[in-house]
Amino acid sequence: MQEMDDVVEVIIRKKDKDLVLKDASVAEITAQGMRVFQVSGEVVEVDRDGVAPPKFSDEDVLLVSQQTKVSTERAQAALTDADGDLAKAILSLTA
Repeated sequence: MQEMDDVVEVIIRKKDKDLVLKDASVAEITAQGMRVFQVSGEVVEVDRDGVAPPKFSDEDVLLVSQQTKVSTERAQAALTDADGDLAKAILSLTA
């Protein structure tokens, strides 16, 4: 197994999104004439339009909406601004 130096990121392209591994660690193994790569790192999913999917669920949006008595659209915007942090989103809507 040989460690590859100076790897910045690895991108795995899927049909509808990309998996981007930041600060990736890559090792290469050659076995029976086949090159095999072992990859590890922080994974971020990115839609094909270049936007990362939200870091919150529909249930999170509903919870924020119910707790603050605002529309789901406002709750979703607050969660986006709060980077998915429920408490921060709720506080931003009630302050």
